[in-house]
Amino acid sequence: MLKFYNTLSRKKEVFRPRKKKKVDLFVCGTTTYDFSHLGHARTYVSYDMLVSYLKFLGYKVFYLQNITDIDDKIILRAKKEKKKWLKLARFFEKEYLIDM
Repeated sequence: MLKFYNTLSRKKEVFRPRKKKKVDLFVCGTTTYDFSHLGHARTYVSYDMLVSYLKFLGYKVFYLQNITDIDDKIILRAKKEKKKWLKLARFFEKEYLIDM
């Protein structure tokens, strides 16, 4: 039996997916304005382990992690480096994917 801590109820609760044996998981990923750091790795590894465990338990898992490629931090960094924001974001996105 898989349990998660529910921050709303402040209790551990049994995991019950909305659809039988199917789990859709959306995770906020990195904002690509600089190189990856330990916090990025923690998110990536933690959810990768969760997905692997859910699959081990027999769930069909759809896992999506976004990458934010437009944000104030990206725009400010691009201005500082005199680069186009999208070019800067794509560069750090590629570096993130290589690192992870």
